[in-house]
Amino acid sequence: MSWLPKSPKARRRLWVVAAVAPVLAVAVGLSLYAMRDNVTFFFSPSEATAETAPAGRVIRLGGLVETGSVVRGADGEVAFAVTDNAATTRIVYHGDLPDLFREGQGIVAQGSFQPDRSFRATQVLAKHDENYMPREVADRLKAKGEWRPEGGAPATGAPTT
Repeated sequence: MSWLPKSPKARRRLWVVAAVAPVLAVAVGLSLYAMRDNVTFFFSPSEATAETAPAGRVIRLGGLVETGSVVRGADGEVAFAVTDNAATTRIVYHGDLPDLFREGQGIVAQGSFQPDRSFRATQVLAKHDENYMPREVADRLKAKGEWRPEGGAPATGAPTT
């Protein structure tokens, strides 16, 4: 007994599906391969090692701005430290920081590590009210047991009203 259908119409459909499936699989594989450079991963300072976040690869680095670490240069360059209370990473950013950027608050910086392991940010995102922290930052800090919401506010990645 053959595993092929007896009907010529059903056999034709089976051959069409058998011919189209590999072509479709190759197309999906090539699309995913082409998009691999557009993926931006998120790391906390303790997770951003030379193996997980190599130099030159664009990533997002998030945590709390360390108190007393913000140094503003005359040329518009700002250097500050971001911590997850387990590790600290120094970030250098050239440009205007968001109005809500301040010490002790959560931020996410997008950029890349330089060969000397300094982090050069191309974009800095700050929270928009006192009860908000970027979801990735809050999740990582909560997983480590390091972050405590101020004033009993909910530790969520969404704004509260």
